[in-house]
Amino acid sequence: MSQLFSGLGRKSMRTLRTVLALLLAMACLSTPAYAWWNKDWKYRKAITVDTSPSGLNVSGQIGRTVLLVKLTSGNFTFTEAMQNGADIRIVDADDKTPLAFHIERYDATTGIAYLWVSVPVLNGGEKKALWLYFGNENAPVGSDAKGTFDPDYLAVYHFGENPGQPSADSTANANIAQNPPAGIDDGAIIGRAARFPGQGAIQVAASPSLAMPAGAPMSVTAWVKPEQLAGAQAVFARGALVFGINNGVPFASVGGASAQATAPVKQGEWAHLGLVADGQTIKLYVNGVEAGAASGALPALDGPLLIGGAAGQPFTGEIDELRVSKTARPAAMLMAMANAEGPSNKTVSVSESAEKAEGGANVIGFIISKLHTLDAFIVGICMILLAVAIAVMVMKIRYLNACDRGNKAFLRRFREMHEELVAITDIRGISKLEVSYIEKSPLGHLYETGMDELEVRRLKNPNGGLSGEAVEAMRAAVDAEVVMENQKLDKWMVVLTIAISGGPFIGLLGTVIGVMSTFGGVAMAGEVNVNAIAPGIAAALLATIAGLAAAIPSLFGYNYINSRLSALSDEMRVFVDRLITRLAEMQAELANPPHPHLPIAAE
Repeated sequence: MSQLFSGLGRKSMRTLRTVLALLLAMACLSTPAYAWWNKDWKYRKAITVDTSPSGLNVSGQIGRTVLLVKLTSGNFTFTEAMQNGADIRIVDADDKTPLAFHIERYDATTGIAYLWVSVPVLNGGEKKALWLYFGNENAPVGSDAKGTFDPDYLAVYHFGENPGQPSADSTANANIAQNPPAGIDDGAIIGRAARFPGQGAIQVAASPSLAMPAGAPMSVTAWVKPEQLAGAQAVFARGALVFGINNGVPFASVGGASAQATAPVKQGEWAHLGLVADGQTIKLYVNGVEAGAASGALPALDGPLLIGGAAGQPFTGEIDELRVSKTARPAAMLMAMANAEGPSNKTVSVSESAEKAEGGANVIGFIISKLHTLDAFIVGICMILLAVAIAVMVMKIRYLNACDRGNKAFLRRFREMHEELVAITDIRGISKLEVSYIEKSPLGHLYETGMDELEVRRLKNPNGGLSGEAVEAMRAAVDAEVVMENQKLDKWMVVLTIAISGGPFIGLLGTVIGVMSTFGGVAMAGEVNVNAIAPGIAAALLATIAGLAAAIPSLFGYNYINSRLSALSDEMRVFVDRLITRLAEMQAELANPPHPHLPIAAE
């Protein structure tokens, strides 16, 4: 490799650097930026909350809502944010008002983060834009769990604690559980979830914030994954109120009154269950859709909360994201919860491109930032292959130009010598510049070899002609020099053939690996929208582009250089026949000089 680049002159190296600079400049194309909340943050992404028919498709007023924003390696550049996500900020559509949010989980290594964002006003049938800012290494922690939930929330449990730790309340009421869940599932629908083996419910002690008078409104929501459906199983219980499933069918009972859904949930699958009491009616919701109702009001509730079981009604399965409110949440809000937090999310999407404060959205740079490590390695290989191929093409063209220039200079002198062939340095009137040209001439090398062979035979037999065997021996020596010259001409050409045939396959390998990794990450994260898939696919295709970028210039360069090599090789073969014939004639003339008394026949 060092021999390759040492063969390049200053002019050629400048050409190579120019080509590489143009390739790098293509990665710097950007579009202009717009209003910016705070210039200390380098990047931002658009978050779209879609309640229109193209998204959630819900009507009516939803009000202040807490929505889940899922960040994955497919829609977020974790390397541009702080390791713990402390610099993340969520700003309202006016690009001026920061919104309360908190992070339930942030793992830059695996590329997964869950953010809970408080949206002050949300209505059905609209598309609302929010901004996610990041990229400020000096930013303080911006997560605010207590400010995320409105005062009507009595308790919210993410179950994100480590095993053995009591479940914490994310609201300002601090209704921490008295005991931890029996188990933890790290791969639940939203981060971690509490696992219940059919015994040992979580208990939350009574507190003033949890006290509720008779007839008061109330809402309870939770994600539930039952591992078996037989019997009555309480998901949430307090005093006379029991909310859970009975043989898989969601139900709520208050003393003698009860409400029951029309269909059971599926065993081993997550379902979003909701209970809403407005003082007159108790309604059940399954995955955001009303599934049952009963007339009645709740009695006074002031005892402890039980999660994952009640007396004689143990729960077997997993529970995640349980919320208790002292208000009757609207049906549209439950629909938004179930959709935004579930796998088929059409409500909240994160844009695939990030804007930069200094210059706006850099699409190519964003795609490059999405490259997986192996893809980046493959792109690097293709770029190195392209650089080496360009170096080979520059070197070979310079070499061929020198050969052509030397051949022209040699043939001019060769024709002038006619029958009096002498060594190149003995040619009368030849300049040092011409000698330097001819020294790089393949024809000149063949001529010198032929002259050396003739001189050897002159020394052995100064007065004799050449036999047929001697002529063939001279031809063999010159042919050997032809082979050596062809080897010089073909040197490094294999690099171009590797770039042509191997570059696209190397790039395709990177694309296949990148696509596989993208879909694997999407499956693990449960993210199925295009914003989660498109960046990874685009980054994977960059590997194929890199392979083609190495192959296409190499293909044109190879065909051009190979045509010149073929022409030069043909010229050497023709010259060999001409040279050997002339040398044989010279030796024959020396052996049989013309008789001094006889006239020489005219040709």
